[in-house]
Amino acid sequence: MSDAACDEPCPGIEQAYDLGEPLEKVWRALSIPALREHWLPGSALAAPEPVAVTPGEEVSYRMREAAPPYLESTVTFHIAPNGTGGTCLRIVHDLTDARLAPPTTAAANGNMPMLRAA
Repeated sequence: MSDAACDEPCPGIEQAYDLGEPLEKVWRALSIPALREHWLPGSALAAPEPVAVTPGEEVSYRMREAAPPYLESTVTFHIAPNGTGGTCLRIVHDLTDARLAPPTTAAANGNMPMLRAA
């Protein structure tokens, strides 16, 4: 990743931080479960293992809300070196719960929602 990684647009809620810590230290905090547990507890995760990993660059986790309706989302942590020897950390949070997906439509009906008779 390049320094421009902090400026790339992406969907969802995005936050960007410039950290004074080196890239390797931030990566360990994101990817080692015992270290991650200090700031992102396993109880907030839908699954303890990452959904996707690009070593040294990004890691994604599935999260689940603690209160009803228990929506699921994916949070991705992107890291890149910044110009001061620290790390640019971008956090992208996308709501990915299948219950929020738009309804499917039939292909031959002009994309109008179809109702089925009982």
